[in-house]
Amino acid sequence: MAGARQGPGRRLDGRGRVRGSAQHPRRVLRLCLKAWELPFLVDAAELALTELIANVVRHAPDRRGQTLFFRLPRGEGVRVEVADSSPAVSLAVTGDPLDDGWQGGRGLVLVNAVTDDWDIVKRWDGGGKTVWFECLTPPESGDSRIRTARPGPRP
Repeated sequence: MAGARQGPGRRLDGRGRVRGSAQHPRRVLRLCLKAWELPFLVDAAELALTELIANVVRHAPDRRGQTLFFRLPRGEGVRVEVADSSPAVSLAVTGDPLDDGWQGGRGLVLVNAVTDDWDIVKRWDGGGKTVWFECLTPPESGDSRIRTARPGPRP
């Protein structure tokens, strides 16, 4: 069954998994976050990573990308970078992302919603780009240099 198509544009490997899927990078990210004692960032970081890898698979000519995980200084969070060879920059939806007429662009809306910061950096030679995001520790833990806990409600 290796290489068999299952649905439009999907190829399965010898184990029945979709080639180019985010399953393995998500597992590695989860292990890193647990080792760095940041397990509370797993859900948001995995969702954002999945969206960025889906963009690579959908838009990069060779459907390949490089993924890097970095623990931020003082353990205040994680930075994830996904690079690909496509010079095209994805755009987030500017209208109603729930409208059935939209064909794409919801992924970056999700990335924006679940991460603390993100951006797209084009390669200087025009040979691709890197999309990165950061997920930070909760402000109540006091570990973030960027976010601070909000004071409680006023009486």
